[in-house]
Amino acid sequence: MSSNREITAEPTTESMPQEVSELVNQSLPRHVAIIMDGNGRWAQAQGKPRVMGHKAGVKAVRRAVSTARQLGIKSLTLFAFSSENWRRPDTEVSLLMELFFTVLRRELKLLDQNGVRLNIIGDTSRFSERLQKQIRDAEAKTANNTELVLNVAANYGGRWDILQAANQLAQKLASGEIDSSQFTEEALSQHLCMQNQGEVDLMIRTGGDFRISNFVLWQAAYAELVFTDTLWPDFDEQCFKDAIALFASRQRRFGLTGSQIEEMRA
Repeated sequence: MSSNREITAEPTTESMPQEVSELVNQSLPRHVAIIMDGNGRWAQAQGKPRVMGHKAGVKAVRRAVSTARQLGIKSLTLFAFSSENWRRPDTEVSLLMELFFTVLRRELKLLDQNGVRLNIIGDTSRFSERLQKQIRDAEAKTANNTELVLNVAANYGGRWDILQAANQLAQKLASGEIDSSQFTEEALSQHLCMQNQGEVDLMIRTGGDFRISNFVLWQAAYAELVFTDTLWPDFDEQCFKDAIALFASRQRRFGLTGSQIEEMRA
């Protein structure tokens, strides 16, 4: 039986976009995102109040930033406080906000000395004026640093990120600044948080849970996922390197076949 449907050959590696080839052949992730889970459980296991776990988690952040710089990672995104975390007890939220303020003040000089650019992502409008000002000042002070971009997600949610980007595009559409044909994936991505950085290559979650908890949903579309039972305060340089090794051992396809990937690597 005849058919008018056009039959096309499988795309060859020569027809693949250059950026796909580069992604396939990279041995190290350029952008790592981490869900830092387990602070409270770490403290409870030691008979300490939950806030002590959050304070111990700050040391793990310092180690992660140092390791990322050492490995030449370009962007490190840490999930510090989600939009859902406001549901926690008021006392814990208040302690987290005060800890955020204190850490920002104490760590800023070290970040700046090591060439780290700080970028806070999320809806910061709910924070106190004092904290908002400190965030603006910290970002301005480190704006010209190029060793590593440290994105700290605070009052952040992946759905919020996509929605606020869509709203910005919708406003441009309503004002006539763009037409409907320009409402594209690429246009939307340019209005997301971290729009000038590469998409997430590797997402790590500590603490033993197997979910991504509304974190960088758009940016992690093709990320490799690594879940570890290690609680965040215990996540050290070796744990980070083990996750990197897992990333390097995997075959990233981006919709291609395994044989196409092998051709690219040949």
